[in-house]
Amino acid sequence: GTFHTTPTDGKEKDRLNFHKKGGGGMEHAVASVHGGMMPKHKSKRRSESKRRRDGFRIYAQAEQEKRLAVFVSGGGSNFRAIHEACVDGRIRGKVVAVVSNKPGCGGWNYAQEMGIPTWCYPNLTSEPTSVNEKELTTMLKETLLVDYVLLAGYLKKIPVELVHAYRRAMLNIHPALLPSFGGPGYYGIKVHKAVVNAGCRVSGPTVHFVDEEYDSGKIVGQRTVQVYPTDSPEEVAARVLKEEHVLYPHVVASLCDGRVAWNERGIPMICSETEINKWE
Repeated sequence: GTFHTTPTDGKEKDRLNFHKKGGGGMEHAVASVHGGMMPKHKSKRRSESKRRRDGFRIYAQAEQEKRLAVFVSGGGSNFRAIHEACVDGRIRGKVVAVVSNKPGCGGWNYAQEMGIPTWCYPNLTSEPTSVNEKELTTMLKETLLVDYVLLAGYLKKIPVELVHAYRRAMLNIHPALLPSFGGPGYYGIKVHKAVVNAGCRVSGPTVHFVDEEYDSGKIVGQRTVQVYPTDSPEEVAARVLKEEHVLYPHVVASLCDGRVAWNERGIPMICSETEINKWE
């Protein structure tokens, strides 16, 4: 698809309030930014034939608030953006757990301030809330009944067992336009240095589903920013981070609303209320 630069005027930004009544329409390439809430369903049970239309199927239908676990390693600004969107009702979900490999980091401290339970993974003998791989999966899946796992600047590789437990239910955000500038070694300011050194004219965040490899899962949303020849990596990083705080809550809200569809090639997209009604 064609990338569009991020809108900067107030009218365009207002259109990103995707839960406002009557909102809708594609706002950015790759990320299908639509408005509207989930429609009320006449019946909880639908045959597969009724749920499949035009080569796509609704992966999840939201009927109640979803339970979210967020993984962090640093300041946790994306976690804060997601949590705030849950609190003010833009996301139909609740953060019920925060997991970090760095107890005491900004995201960890924010979670404790907000009264959100915190756990440490990988296991640290000095941290009483540490869990091992098996305990982590059991805790999230069976004890806390977490619906979706959200990686928000978490720098450790996710256990394969957990990835399998949350297939198509685990998201990550990356500060570049994947598949470029992704994979092992591409994180934080290193990403933006690579973008600047390559002479790119656009960059931006990517939200993707998580699989067994770094940054290789299916892309569900992207936003773009301009990169100028005179930019420093820090300037690009600040510009991209601002868009991360828009994109990630939107994708999480769409997932919690059940507005994510997958085509027969395994490509996800975000759907509007109108599109979902078409498939009923």
